[in-house]
Amino acid sequence: MEEPKMQNPQPPPPQTAASLIRHGSALSLLTFASRILGLIREMVKARFLGTTALSDAFSVAFLLPNLFRRLFAEGSISVAFIPTFKEYLLEANREKVREFLSCMFTFLTFIVTIFVCAGILAAPLLVRIFGVEEFDETVFLTRIMFPFLGFISIAALFQGVLNSLHIFTPSGLAPILLNIATIICAYALSPYTANPARAMAAGVLIGGFLEAAIQLPFVIKNGQTFFITGLKRAFNNPGVRKTLRLVGPTIIGMAAYQINDLVSTALAGRAGEGIVSSLQYSLRLQELFLGVFAVSIGTVLLPNLTEYAKTSRWDIYNKRLISSINIIALITIPVTFFALMEGQSLIRLLFQSHSFDETSVALTMAAFTFHMPGLLFIALNRIIAPAFYAQSDTKSPTLAGILSFAVNISLASVLVGQFRGAGIAFALTAASAVNTILLIVFLGRNPNIKLGSVAGPALLYILKILILSALAIIPVYFLSPVLRAIFAGHARIVSFGIPLALCAIVYIALGLVMLALVKDKYFTGIINMIRKRTSD
Repeated sequence: MEEPKMQNPQPPPPQTAASLIRHGSALSLLTFASRILGLIREMVKARFLGTTALSDAFSVAFLLPNLFRRLFAEGSISVAFIPTFKEYLLEANREKVREFLSCMFTFLTFIVTIFVCAGILAAPLLVRIFGVEEFDETVFLTRIMFPFLGFISIAALFQGVLNSLHIFTPSGLAPILLNIATIICAYALSPYTANPARAMAAGVLIGGFLEAAIQLPFVIKNGQTFFITGLKRAFNNPGVRKTLRLVGPTIIGMAAYQINDLVSTALAGRAGEGIVSSLQYSLRLQELFLGVFAVSIGTVLLPNLTEYAKTSRWDIYNKRLISSINIIALITIPVTFFALMEGQSLIRLLFQSHSFDETSVALTMAAFTFHMPGLLFIALNRIIAPAFYAQSDTKSPTLAGILSFAVNISLASVLVGQFRGAGIAFALTAASAVNTILLIVFLGRNPNIKLGSVAGPALLYILKILILSALAIIPVYFLSPVLRAIFAGHARIVSFGIPLALCAIVYIALGLVMLALVKDKYFTGIINMIRKRTSD
């Protein structure tokens, strides 16, 4: 069979803001579906485990492979693999591309296998850090789920290949399978396991395998074949060596980030039963909102910024960066206002049942109140960091990460004693803000990036969205308690779901009217895009 032809090495035409919105929107639908299913997964977890010691055991056990996942998967792929692979694609030398991909696959598989085996053996030592009550069960769950690291790392490599080719749908589908597998296993296997946490752990392992499996056919279909090579050949490959040089500085930053999570979780584990789980439930809600657009825009943005940087098209680079920042502000700021206003209703609607009692609601709400203000900063970090990676600059975001890590741990250590989970959540938000400021400052050191032309318009736009969001939330402030009183005393989907939905409709409607009145260009661009599709 004739292999598909290598793509044209000429740089593609620059993306417009509307194009960025279009590609980001397509991926956002899948990411949003994944976040919804992830939320349902947390609802299932809340139903079976609540904020009990067993829930803390599952949370810690799942946390451990996820920490290393950021090093071998999302971190390495975003920082080093995509820019390097993009250069090979632009050379249009099929054999060099195939050789690099084969060596990278071999190297990653070898390293991750070693870490998985080490993690399984060292599980008792790792778990002891967190001071959880269910020590033996946490060790057992950790050993079940640690191979998830291997599957998800390979899945991330496939995602990097596809994203470099501007193919985003398979990587959007992959996390959906993880959540579906975990949910199904929780119900299907719980009657046959010692506890529901073990059933969910099996689902995580199956889901990780499916994440890699679903993307492989798309990689091959697009002409990116590869093979297992010898370790010496893999280590000596110039592309692998360049990838390692790029990712090298970030290992320190990633290690700091992981120690950050470890210390925060250890502090939470010693702050009392349920604190670890309540923080996880709160973060799951934050990730739901984050997945509406921020993750997708960052995923779409990196390959394009890489092309603009490699071809010295800095004007386009700056414009796309500004557009991305503004789009993120347009999404995250209104969401933050509404979430803070309606947080308790949201938590009760989604989680309160069986094991998730009034104490669980209070613990989760305390964390959520201080997590949500950090949504904008976390989203901005996911947008600004690719601006460095596209230039093969991994040192600047690494330094920013280390400094923000120091802020997080210092604040969490001071605040956890009096404020428990809320103190840890506030520390994360403050550290995220520091990270954003540092990234912007470091971005200004590149003479090709006009910081004033990027930061100035972005700050003005953020201020505008802040004012509009504050005005739109005022009617909701007065309407919400009235609606809750009207629908009180029914099942939670009626008592909390209907008032929440009505408030959301009012808030969104007011926001859209205000955006239309001020003639917001991004809102106008979306409307024009919808009109064009409707007329086609």
